[in-house]
Amino acid sequence: MIKLDQAERIIDAILGRARELNCRPMSAVVLEPGGPIKAFKKEDGSSMMRFEMAFGKAYAALALGRSSTLVRVRAEERPMFMDYLIKASDGKIFPEGGGLLIRDETGEVIGAVGVTGDVQERDEELAMYGIRAAGLKTDEDAADLDVPVRLQN
Repeated sequence: MIKLDQAERIIDAILGRARELNCRPMSAVVLEPGGPIKAFKKEDGSSMMRFEMAFGKAYAALALGRSSTLVRVRAEERPMFMDYLIKASDGKIFPEGGGLLIRDETGEVIGAVGVTGDVQERDEELAMYGIRAAGLKTDEDAADLDVPVRLQN
């Protein structure tokens, strides 16, 4: 399971990089496996519901074992299926890019991060940056390890 100091390093790296890139105000959450919240930060000036959006992206990654971008693709390909999953999760799944699984050095899933505030591609880029800045792995980084990794639908 992800440790608090790791979660804080991920979020701080995301917010720092977002400032370097002149992004809009950002929010980021790190969840433990199963969905409990480990850490969350919302920059000054962030709009309402940023927690819910960030949480939903991270939750989607954990729930379906893939990035929330791939969850969005699944929603486009199979809308009835995803509608069911969203309802079954009590609306916790948000199929929009910016949520990634967090893996340890062996490729084991130890949590997920959700980022929101900019366009979904930038949100996902920042999520990836934060994971790597904390010395952890993304699905892409773990693809050559002997663990199941979903890089495409």
